[in-house]
Amino acid sequence: MPEEAAIKEHHQEILRGKERTYSSGIDEMDEQTLTTKLRDYLLKKRYVVIFDDVWKVDFWGDIQYALPDDENRSRVVITTRNMDVPNFCKISPSFRVHELQRLRDDNPWKLFCKKVFQPDCAGQCPPHLEQLSRKIVDKCEGLPLAIVAIAGLLKTKNKTTVEWQKLHDSLSSEMDSNLNLTSIMKILSLSYFDLPYHLKSCFLYFGMHPEDYSIRCSRLIRQWIAEGFVNQKKDKTLEEVALEYLTEQIHRNLVQVSWVDFKGRIRTCRIHDLLRKVVLKKMESSFFCHVVDGNESTLKGDIVTRRLSIVNNSCTSVLQDADQVSQVRIILNFNIDQSQTLLNYIFNPGTLAKNFKLLKLLDFEDAPIDSIHEDIGNLFHLRYLSLRNTQVKELPRSIGKLVNLETLDLKQSFVSEIPAESRRLHKLRHLLGYNSDLTMHFCIARMKGIKLKKGFGSLKSLQNLYELDVNEMGDEVIEELGKLTQLRRLGIRHLRSEYGRILGGCIEKMNHLESLEVTATSEDDMIDLESMSSPPQFLQRLYLNGRLRKLPEWIKKLENLTITRISWSKLEDDPLKILKICQTY
Repeated sequence: MPEEAAIKEHHQEILRGKERTYSSGIDEMDEQTLTTKLRDYLLKKRYVVIFDDVWKVDFWGDIQYALPDDENRSRVVITTRNMDVPNFCKISPSFRVHELQRLRDDNPWKLFCKKVFQPDCAGQCPPHLEQLSRKIVDKCEGLPLAIVAIAGLLKTKNKTTVEWQKLHDSLSSEMDSNLNLTSIMKILSLSYFDLPYHLKSCFLYFGMHPEDYSIRCSRLIRQWIAEGFVNQKKDKTLEEVALEYLTEQIHRNLVQVSWVDFKGRIRTCRIHDLLRKVVLKKMESSFFCHVVDGNESTLKGDIVTRRLSIVNNSCTSVLQDADQVSQVRIILNFNIDQSQTLLNYIFNPGTLAKNFKLLKLLDFEDAPIDSIHEDIGNLFHLRYLSLRNTQVKELPRSIGKLVNLETLDLKQSFVSEIPAESRRLHKLRHLLGYNSDLTMHFCIARMKGIKLKKGFGSLKSLQNLYELDVNEMGDEVIEELGKLTQLRRLGIRHLRSEYGRILGGCIEKMNHLESLEVTATSEDDMIDLESMSSPPQFLQRLYLNGRLRKLPEWIKKLENLTITRISWSKLEDDPLKILKICQTY
């Protein structure tokens, strides 16, 4: 029902109430007349009106005039799954928000037992069913709607281990066929259909990841950008706009926050298993992605797909139909065991040109691969390449041909040097690379960065450069950092004290810098950044690892500084005098 019609229907239902004063002819009234009649009817009365499952953001602006406030303790209750609705309602002075949380502690179990075992077993779960019952409850993840619906289904079953084991094993298929559970899917589908068009593809992306998978937010955002899902906004980076997209989905209760770091930033997120079922059904109907997980697939028959997510299956069976993958643009690989087989297939001379020449995104994070093929340079359209947490040791020189590349993620790989040809990657926004040896005790040498060749100053689109090893770079090469004026995050390792003045001069040109980490060559070596007089005004996070003569005076000027970490400084003077001025203590 359209929102305007729904509002009119609400008005009519109220007028059809106990006294029915205006029940005659209300179906023929226009909205303005109906609103006036309703207001007249409610004047001087104490009333309670409930609007359930509201989606329209400015709903309160449309309805509030019809509900007079005579200060006689009348109440209006609005329920919604869209957090933007109560935000709009804040224009009302008596506004209150009660955010329902998922059931925690033992409450999901209590609700389940009450619905399934009352009154037959006095609300107590029989011992022989307890283990299976708790597994089923865990699948609901504290969602009352899911618990009640599944409990209603189980109540119709014989209370035997065999029956309940069957339901546990077939719970996914039951959600598609059982009337009790399909009602949940329909309700949850409303959340998807209410999404603005530009958010629907972003939300479907969650279905490309394995079940119960917590996705790193930065990874997700960069993939959205590589796909072209994020629209440019004035005075905002694509990453900032994408974060707004993610935040809106969280506010709509579609996305769950998995981990918030000590800085208060959302680091990982996921979706509920039931919502994932909705996403997979939608992906199947819209041909959004081919997700292969064991014997299950979101696409059937000879459908051509542009996105391929391999969760758990033999790569040969996935790729044996060349026609089906001939237009693949995106590959997400979560099938650790078959990673090298998949990589070899992609770069096979016979299949690369035919099936994968249009690839835009290639994600092999956590895969046990130790090399990347020289023909990677033939993927002209590639925008996103992740070799994070792999055993890759070297990048081929052909990497310089990837002129559309935006993200190169090498964190926790063994790549220590970027080829000089990388200076051609003028669209590169994120260059991430370091390796931490977790077998070593905590020390500066524990982490190693990546080295860049002369000419890297041409990478003027860079927003993240982390961590750059400058140990063997001459002063002329270090000065090229001053050309990277779009940097938001910079990490420097093995900085020799004689280069501190040069680095300081470069940092002063980085007007957008938000995070800076500088590490000396060893715990006993000095960091000299005292000559810097005009630090970036938006700097929020500062990490200094190494000896300091004193805390730099320019820290006083950092009005936006929220986090300061100083390690191995051996300071003799109390740094709190300066830090207190910055209000960062």
